[in-house]
Amino acid sequence: MGRRFRGESQHKVDGKGRVSIPASFRRVLEASDPNWTAGLNPELVIVYGDHRRNYLECYTIEAIEEVDAKIDRMPRGSMERKMLQRMFHGQSFPTNVDETGRLVLPVKLRKKIGLEGEAFFIAAGDTFQIWKPETYETEELARTEAWLEELPDDFDPLEFLDRAPEE
Repeated sequence: MGRRFRGESQHKVDGKGRVSIPASFRRVLEASDPNWTAGLNPELVIVYGDHRRNYLECYTIEAIEEVDAKIDRMPRGSMERKMLQRMFHGQSFPTNVDETGRLVLPVKLRKKIGLEGEAFFIAAGDTFQIWKPETYETEELARTEAWLEELPDDFDPLEFLDRAPEE
């Protein structure tokens, strides 16, 4: 696995759907694109499938290749494989970062999440997500807060690390 995305930020989206990617995210995309060299634009894949998602999930080339390998190991013709192929192959948008560090988000993707004047970026390990800022505030943060309220007051989230399976 390559480098990981870290952090969050908000950026303007222009009328053509161009939005700047956080500089640190661009470095991860470059490091995780086996075909990238200085002077080239790093590639990524934006997955917009799954009707329940209100955000766009952006995969590095290394991360999407890992997903593809897992799909390839599934039984051919199985419903699970077909579902994942549709989402990760059919309902995805391969693209690259332009010379100025921006993504061009097609109208279809912007409409799916209601993206207009601003985009909220948040790291998610070897992927990052693009949200409409208001949706992130009302849905994702509310869901997280509700989940945290179910935990004891003295709960330390670092305890989850002790439950992670060993490799």
